[in-house]
Amino acid sequence: MRKALDVLYLGAAWLAALFMIGVLVMVLLSIFGRLLQFYVPGTDAYAGYAMAGAGFLALAHTLKSGEHIRVTLIIGKLTGGARRGLELWSLSVAVLLAGLLAVYAWRLAWQSHTYHDISTAADATPLWIPQILMGVGTTVLLIAFIDEWVLEYRRQRVHGPAETRHE
Repeated sequence: MRKALDVLYLGAAWLAALFMIGVLVMVLLSIFGRLLQFYVPGTDAYAGYAMAGAGFLALAHTLKSGEHIRVTLIIGKLTGGARRGLELWSLSVAVLLAGLLAVYAWRLAWQSHTYHDISTAADATPLWIPQILMGVGTTVLLIAFIDEWVLEYRRQRVHGPAETRHE
């Protein structure tokens, strides 16, 4: 199970990296289009979709790498059961919020599909297509928070330097 979860987080990170490359391609296409006097409709919109996709798909890997910024002013002073209790409470709130975010991201994509929402930009892309990336990213983040909660509950969660870098 651990290997499958790690592959999921890494796969989402690789997809995020590909979408970042997509942002670069769209920006370069726009720049060269202006220089060479041609116009490709939708480059700004597609760069935005790719940027949003990259951001959401990278969330879980960032969490699992210990790179999310945490305010450890209180928890850093606690030890033993008090620290563990606060960690479990914090992770429980994170699971709840990530779950709500995932549900509403998928709901937004479904509503956009149902109502045939399209982009108001020149590309006229059906909005549910880029919104799927938000749903996938938030769902993988939810899985990562549940994973962290289970690891903390089993006392297998690593508390180390990656956590304290941003204090």
